[in-house]
Amino acid sequence: MWRSSASFILDKHLNNKPISITHSIDSPPPPSDSMADENPNPNPISAYYETRAAHHGIVTSEWLEQAQAAVRRYPDHDCSVSPVSGRPFSVIEEFNSWRQQPDLAEAVAAIRAFAAVIRASEATTMMELEIELKKASDTLKAWDTTSISLTAGCDLFMRYVTRTSALEFEDFNSAKSRVLGRAEKFGVISCKARRIIAILSQDFMFDGCTILVHGFSRVVFEILKTSAQNKKLFRVLCTEGRPDKTGVLLAKELAKLDIPVKLLIDSAVAYSMDEVDMVFVGADGVVESGGIINMMGTYQIALVAHSMNKPVYVAAESYKFARLYPLDQKDLEPALRPNDFNVPVPPKVEVERSARDYTPPQYLTLLFTDLGVLTPSVVSDELIQLYL
Repeated sequence: MWRSSASFILDKHLNNKPISITHSIDSPPPPSDSMADENPNPNPISAYYETRAAHHGIVTSEWLEQAQAAVRRYPDHDCSVSPVSGRPFSVIEEFNSWRQQPDLAEAVAAIRAFAAVIRASEATTMMELEIELKKASDTLKAWDTTSISLTAGCDLFMRYVTRTSALEFEDFNSAKSRVLGRAEKFGVISCKARRIIAILSQDFMFDGCTILVHGFSRVVFEILKTSAQNKKLFRVLCTEGRPDKTGVLLAKELAKLDIPVKLLIDSAVAYSMDEVDMVFVGADGVVESGGIINMMGTYQIALVAHSMNKPVYVAAESYKFARLYPLDQKDLEPALRPNDFNVPVPPKVEVERSARDYTPPQYLTLLFTDLGVLTPSVVSDELIQLYL
């Protein structure tokens, strides 16, 4: 079953409002299906990155009690209102309408779209409803095959809402209501994940520390924001984050919170690592080995930090846990994005456009998730629990 730590921390506080994360990136209009079909480019830009550019093992009971007490100071997430459309129902349109909310992750947008599928379904049996959900899941996964969190979110949703044998002994309307309730609960749990991670990470943030971050991870930003609200004194080193300058955008948001921040060019990581007390990165996906797939440059930062005995912490929601086991960088499905060098590139020169890399687990210290604070070696056990 789905692990209960998330709901244990937050379910008693459903009337609170969330900390809103102000993101200065404007989301571009989502690509239409027709455009995707007509695109002759054999190496299209990843829709996931196009959107992003636009927009030790178990937690102790004492920690959970602290988190439960701390969450009273923070508002909760209201994820109950769905965009209204008068057009015929389309899971892609529903997904894109949710995806346009800058504070909503792709996997959570997919979960909201699945709940809408259940509401709009005209199925008369549970088998028909499951087939509809499976088709909707396959449609979303095919919409962008490079998004690991989207694929993992879809797979986890299908396991979570349909795995009970009690559905076989109920009349259809009751079973459908139960599935819808599970879908909505799954969405609420997923919406709370970012705040849970921020709260559980606070024991690792100490006054006077210097933190190196890479790219604009909304989870990492929430951790830093929560630490600032808790009056902790720290400073942040942001890598530039080429080619989309996500580090510059994060630095702007941190400056608004009066958090001391310093920008680094990406190649200055080793030069600046002596100043660093810890590295915090997000993840596009957490794989079975306990490694992560994340923005290009994460691997080399982890290598430098590991060689200089600096801890590398990963903040990732559990819906990013994917059933993948890459052995090297070439095992990843290409996720491409344009690179602008600000100078003309000769036509015969090949340009590396991969948007992400794989960081093996031996270079990571801890993973902060809504399931708890985990070592990389525990990830496979958590995946087994999630998919049972």
